[in-house]
Amino acid sequence: MRKLRSPLTAAVVGVATATLMAVASTPAATAGDRGPSTPGSTSGSHQPGSTRAVLEGYLADSWDSMAAMTDETTGLPADNIGGDLASLTRSTYTSPTNIGAYLWSTVVARDTGLISRREATARVRTTLGTVAGLEKHEPSGMFYNWYDPATGAKLTTWPENGDPVYPFASSVDNAWLATGLLVTERAIPQLARQARAIRSQMDFGYYYNPDEGVRKDPADTTAQVGGQIRGGFWVDPPPGCSVAGNYRGDADVYFTCHHYGAFNTEPRMASYLGIAAGQIPQRHYFGTMRTFPATCDWSWTETKPTGEWKRYEGVDVFEGTLPYRGTRIVPTWGGSMFEALMVPLFVPEETWGKRSWGVNHPLYVQGQIEHGMDEAGYGYWGFSPSNNPAGGYREYGVDALGMDGPGYTSDQERTDWDQPYEGCPDRAGEPAPTSYGDGVVTPHASFLALRYAPREAMANLANLREDFDAYGPGGFYDAIGTRSGQVSHEYLALDQGMVVAALGNALTRDSLRDYVSRGAMESKLRPLMHEEVFTSEGR
Repeated sequence: MRKLRSPLTAAVVGVATATLMAVASTPAATAGDRGPSTPGSTSGSHQPGSTRAVLEGYLADSWDSMAAMTDETTGLPADNIGGDLASLTRSTYTSPTNIGAYLWSTVVARDTGLISRREATARVRTTLGTVAGLEKHEPSGMFYNWYDPATGAKLTTWPENGDPVYPFASSVDNAWLATGLLVTERAIPQLARQARAIRSQMDFGYYYNPDEGVRKDPADTTAQVGGQIRGGFWVDPPPGCSVAGNYRGDADVYFTCHHYGAFNTEPRMASYLGIAAGQIPQRHYFGTMRTFPATCDWSWTETKPTGEWKRYEGVDVFEGTLPYRGTRIVPTWGGSMFEALMVPLFVPEETWGKRSWGVNHPLYVQGQIEHGMDEAGYGYWGFSPSNNPAGGYREYGVDALGMDGPGYTSDQERTDWDQPYEGCPDRAGEPAPTSYGDGVVTPHASFLALRYAPREAMANLANLREDFDAYGPGGFYDAIGTRSGQVSHEYLALDQGMVVAALGNALTRDSLRDYVSRGAMESKLRPLMHEEVFTSEGR
């Protein structure tokens, strides 16, 4: 097992970003000069030239997987494909997230010279033509959760076993599709009108419940609640829990019974898009939880937070953090990498919020590294929902970096830690685990960390490739069992889309961020991020 150098701290995140941007400062490769497909040895890879060559090789192969997943007639990517990239191994279902990932990946492939402008425009034109004709919920402009990538038909039965599918409009899925459309609109002028026509109909206010939230004092009528968004809605009543209603005054839909109440999770992209479009008020930024309040009412969560109440935009916010290995972190819901770091692929949170996200993102990466290398002793790190090497799909993460109790876990044995919750008799807790099992790492987590810990991320990826059968014709396979050596020899559109986005930003000086974060996104959200101070800053 290899041992990486000491992980980065928040104090040197600027150095980390500068290191990565120095790599990106050299001109992008052209389609005829993209370097070898195989990244090869990382000996000396911390020099800008060799590091860039490795990144270009990873990108070239990862783009090949995205292209192989995509139906040439419809322009829709499959959800996943086998490790040999054979078209017969494509899944027969796709989602709005997958489509969004393909759109931004195509722009990255163009911007880095992997494909020509003409090819990129032709590919995206095909996709937009199909998306414009997909069946959707017309009043909200929102798309359903599953479609057939070969025909564009909405799925009502699951193709693998015939089980019923209850068409569902997910706030998260639609946010990633809208992100891909926004990238397209700003990156390909010839197709801006078509992309805007689809995106402008998507109303994220459909998910927004203005009355959901927590006040410091429930009796204080001077405090507002910021409101929260629902997970999504069905048009017809599904089996199980749902809530009939409509925040826009249209015909009832059937909302999920839950709202997204945690702040540092991927649904914030839907919130950002809604705020930027004027569909959701700015105060919503403060409506979700940094941690839950430090009372026994919330003792079912990970452990007792430390923090204080503040008021922003008239909304009470408990500025809480959780302890982890000598630092204090604003957690995600489950402790996974993509919850924290998929959104900043497109929105420069750590720049706009230097005293909030600028502190938290590098600390979160540090926590993931320390868990894998020191606490669990796997010798590798990077925990995020992915394929299960033993079959199926599973949520992986670092339990102690999440709000949820027990949260996600990093190994196949589901080793977790029931931490004490001080002052609450029902939560005496238990000692921390002294051993972990077969840790499962996913390479996309290292690519998400590339901005914040570039040397550590590059070394981790090189070690995974050298020590396991972890790399194929489409780049890194989806997940690796570090003890068993089991590998999921498959590529997922979402995970590869994150890889391509991270590499595209590294090689083009953040072109994806530039496409998404300009205009209303910046003018409405940057002041909110700038205003807030996470209490982890004073750790």
